[in-house]
Amino acid sequence: MKALTWHGKSDIRCESVPDPKIQHGRDAIIKVTACAICGSDLHIFDGMIPDMHSGDIVGHETMGEVVEVGKDNTTLKVGDRVVVPFTISCGECFFCKRGYFSACERSNPDHEKARTMWGNSPAGLFGYSHLLGGYSGGQAEYLRVPYADVGPIKVPDGLTDEQVLFLSDIFPTGYMAADFCDIQPADTIAIWGCGPVGQMAIRSASLLGAERVIAIDTVAERLELARAAGAVTLNFMDEDIYDRIMELTRGRGADACIDAVGTEASPVASFDSVVDRIKVATFMGTDRPHVLRQAIHCCRNFGTVSIVGVYGGFLDKIPFGSAINRGLTFRMAQTPVQRYLPELMRRIAEGEIDPSFVITHRGSLEDGPELYKTFRDKKDGCIKVVLKP
Repeated sequence: MKALTWHGKSDIRCESVPDPKIQHGRDAIIKVTACAICGSDLHIFDGMIPDMHSGDIVGHETMGEVVEVGKDNTTLKVGDRVVVPFTISCGECFFCKRGYFSACERSNPDHEKARTMWGNSPAGLFGYSHLLGGYSGGQAEYLRVPYADVGPIKVPDGLTDEQVLFLSDIFPTGYMAADFCDIQPADTIAIWGCGPVGQMAIRSASLLGAERVIAIDTVAERLELARAAGAVTLNFMDEDIYDRIMELTRGRGADACIDAVGTEASPVASFDSVVDRIKVATFMGTDRPHVLRQAIHCCRNFGTVSIVGVYGGFLDKIPFGSAINRGLTFRMAQTPVQRYLPELMRRIAEGEIDPSFVITHRGSLEDGPELYKTFRDKKDGCIKVVLKP
């Protein structure tokens, strides 16, 4: 089969690789009908994610048609259309039983590596390094899905691939970001990053009842899409974000702040972001957390900072004194996708939201390597790429 494979920094190739096979009775094999390039995939493309091996199949936003099921899988049958969560979860362990599927204790066979780095291991992920299981990703013609009786959700008749594909990751992630904010009717929610996850967070905050959403970015196409959703938009290259948020909230600060940027904040947004870039380039730091610092300062006393941007290591100069003295709550996670799927599928089916609004570019797997560059460089108005094998 054809698949997109990693061969080093900025080197994604479309290659012929062996077809996946059933390895366990609960597995399923799906024929991929649509997959997407995620902002998190760009961290792999930029060489930010450790323990990638040459030839690894990438991608974790995938859906398709079931073509084979293991002998112990009674949930799926051949011919089912399904969306596959990016988190691989057993459904039976301590965390899965409590709905924390992204903390599954069984699905990461490389859990000792993760434990060494983070103190404990999260769930295994598709196409996201041997630190998180070394599983083949879904930017391919076929995908093996472990624990397929727990993860994939069946797609109702009448919904297109593009309407439901983002249930695999960015819609639940953006929705969780807003859900973490415990939104009340008069709340102002500030969101850093108007990429795909940020766009989903903007619309999710409105769905959950926020009175006002403030969206922060510098890319014109992203800001325009945020304005189309009713957000107040701020360009961090044109104005001081802290001053503007204080002006908009009469000096109080946003009720909740969402960091949908993570480790690769703009290296020219401020003096501290320049320092972060130098530290990473000289191996004196692992992440560039400018956005998190700013979100903390812009949040009102006893407000919430919701973090869904990806961070990998140890963050420098976090204003924790501000957080503790002003009573901030921090909420963050790799998204336990399965927890949100039934509600979000219902919202799509009932017409409350059509997540396909975010798609700007479409292509084949053969187009994938070039589209990675287009997405990374924000060329041609690119916000979200969907590939159809």
